[in-house]
Amino acid sequence: MKVSRFIALGAGNMFLAVAAGAFGAHALKARLSVEMLAVWQTAVNYHMVHALGLLAIGLMIGASHALPTPRYAISLTRAGSAMLVGIVLFSGSLYVLALTGIRILGAITPFGGLGFLLAWGLLAWAAWKMAD
Repeated sequence: MKVSRFIALGAGNMFLAVAAGAFGAHALKARLSVEMLAVWQTAVNYHMVHALGLLAIGLMIGASHALPTPRYAISLTRAGSAMLVGIVLFSGSLYVLALTGIRILGAITPFGGLGFLLAWGLLAWAAWKMAD
């Protein structure tokens, strides 16, 4: 995936995370229970942090292309893909859970967490190898 795609995905997800945060603080505050508002806020927090991660990955892919052999770009691309999947599964399932109260959706959330773990592990490995 091209550098600009991850930067665009990161920026787009930051936009969505900020919008979701504002929506939760204003439109949902009177409609959801305290428990479901906390679930919504958790989704927003993880969404925002991982959107920043997508931006970082895009920048690192750009930096890796300046190296003689950008062999770590594939790990960075995989990290970005895993992070995007994590956002959709983790934050997405929590958003829907908060809005609908369907608790079975909580079973999807850990798969998003695994996507996040995989993404950060791949990112750490690639950054370590880029420093060599």
